[in-house]
Amino acid sequence: MKLGIDTGGTFTDFILLTGQGIATYKVSSTPDDPGRAILAGLRHFFPAPDPSESFCLPDDLEIIHGTTVGTNALLQRKGARTLLITTRGFEDVLIIGRQNRATLYDLQIERPEAIIGRDSCVGVRERVRWDGSVQTPLAGSAGKRLRRICREKAIESVAVCLLHCYANPVHEKILAGELRKLAIPVSLSSEVLPEFREYERLTTTLINAYLAPIITAYISRLTEKLGSTPLYIQQSNGGMLPAATIGARAVHTVLSGPAGGVHGAFQLAREMGRDKIITFDMGGTSTDVSLCDGQPTLTRDYCIDSYPLRIQVMDIHTVGAGGGSIARLDAGGLLHVGPQSAGADPGPVCYGSGDELTVTDANLFLGRLPADRFLGGEMPLHPERVTEKMHELASRLGLSARQTALGIIRLVNTGMAKAIRAVSLERGHDPKEFTLFSFGGASGLHCCELAGELGIREIVVPARAGILSAQGMAMADPALDASRSLFLRGRQINRALLAEHFARLAAEQKKELLHLCRSGRFRVERFVDIRYQGQSFELTVPFAEHFTESFHALHEQQFGYSLPDAPLEVVSIRCTVSLVRPKQALPRTVEQSSTEPQPDELRPVIFEAGPQLVRVYSRRQLLGGHRLSGPALVVDDYTTILLPAHFHLLVDHLLNLLIRPN
Repeated sequence: MKLGIDTGGTFTDFILLTGQGIATYKVSSTPDDPGRAILAGLRHFFPAPDPSESFCLPDDLEIIHGTTVGTNALLQRKGARTLLITTRGFEDVLIIGRQNRATLYDLQIERPEAIIGRDSCVGVRERVRWDGSVQTPLAGSAGKRLRRICREKAIESVAVCLLHCYANPVHEKILAGELRKLAIPVSLSSEVLPEFREYERLTTTLINAYLAPIITAYISRLTEKLGSTPLYIQQSNGGMLPAATIGARAVHTVLSGPAGGVHGAFQLAREMGRDKIITFDMGGTSTDVSLCDGQPTLTRDYCIDSYPLRIQVMDIHTVGAGGGSIARLDAGGLLHVGPQSAGADPGPVCYGSGDELTVTDANLFLGRLPADRFLGGEMPLHPERVTEKMHELASRLGLSARQTALGIIRLVNTGMAKAIRAVSLERGHDPKEFTLFSFGGASGLHCCELAGELGIREIVVPARAGILSAQGMAMADPALDASRSLFLRGRQINRALLAEHFARLAAEQKKELLHLCRSGRFRVERFVDIRYQGQSFELTVPFAEHFTESFHALHEQQFGYSLPDAPLEVVSIRCTVSLVRPKQALPRTVEQSSTEPQPDELRPVIFEAGPQLVRVYSRRQLLGGHRLSGPALVVDDYTTILLPAHFHLLVDHLLNLLIRPN
């Protein structure tokens, strides 16, 4: 019995997989303490027979949880008081950073607030050369001095990033032994990211240390409530690990929730026979898009709030465009939508507490969101409040309320289309060759218009689109990533030598993973970071028989040229070791219905061309084989799908909606 839990900015989603089938639930998130929403879901699924207890968890239950606690703590600068220890003379690496500029000619550029202040960066006298040899031994008094600084500054966590420690971690390990006498978390860069590039290694290690106490405290509070029930945490690479170990790997939770969505969509796509998909996850706070061409796209060039993370994460592009994105006027009187969000509290105007119009309010005003059927009718909406606020905003714009609401929809669609182009066209992929997987609570109202703008010929709205991220978490496998710097040039590069290094690297991860999770079938994925000699950055390709040819082809695709005769350089190797476990079969229908489904009602909906009377269907009544032509609305408990006039849909044997233009 597996329970997937996805904590989002607006709602917390649950999916329970049992031998008897699938059960789902959705509740408003509690940003001040995400655990409260989780406990509400547990009470829903497992009510306690004793009124004095909150819930009663079965012995065979396993919980997989995607959390935004670490991400929110970093973005809001609410992490632990952290001390950064570097080699003397390199204390300013964090402040100097790279010379990259997002807006090269902006004279008023504002840097994000620093994670820690300059006075929390301390240098120690030591020096290791690039080849691992020790040039200057670590000062014997360093440990005592650093412990004194930690006590004086009330430090809660420590990050250690010494020069060239990826080649020889001896000094970092000595400092770890000294600092752990204080009983506070210590993150070593030689363990978090044993690779070259000082700045990226430093920021990744620092963020891990900054978040470790926050994640650990959150997990401790949650596990105390859960008792002996196993709890796993979704990682940013799509795998999961036992919660007890995630504090030391806190940086791997930064994309915890969105990674579950991509994993869930890819698992479903593979079962449907699709291998080229673009995932479109539109929730209440943001929209996450990712491209999967045969497999989920992973990246190690991810940045959060301008700080690079060199860990392996799902390649997800996020924009501040969700159902709760706020519509506002700038100083010049122009309409903007997002990135600010109304969140769960106060939420959109139609929830009854919010005062700022959102995308959800615009959809409600246009008749695209039935007010009496939101969340299965359990959450009443207030269209009269939306009408009043929409007319107020329209008068400030000098437009009609209808034009204003349609403008909000156009703006949010433009932002999401730009995000999809960023992961497809800008990287050499034509979106017309991909299927758009539309999920998340708000995506169904926008997917057809987006597909039309991008030329996409097929949309899949999964059977449980509103909680697909939670479903992906419930089907995740335990996984560990590992990497090593390995500098080989020209003729030094041969498969036998690389295979030997990979074998040692994978053996270490297998041993640790088996200790953590104890059961499953090992799967090892191996990758090589390779470049042309003289280049500054590398590409990552799978380590297969013809990996060098794969590199040339990838270079051609991404940069428009390749140099097959130029000497190559391998800079790092990396592998992902997973424990593959049996998966719960998804519900499916054997019989296909050929009858015409009957609509529940007719409802006026406003489109760009004007109002139209559309048929409204309950998704519960749609069976495998059913076909519909637009205009129509399909209302599910957790999402609503808008089918414009020039689209039609088919319900497949997994109860997914396959939507295509006429």
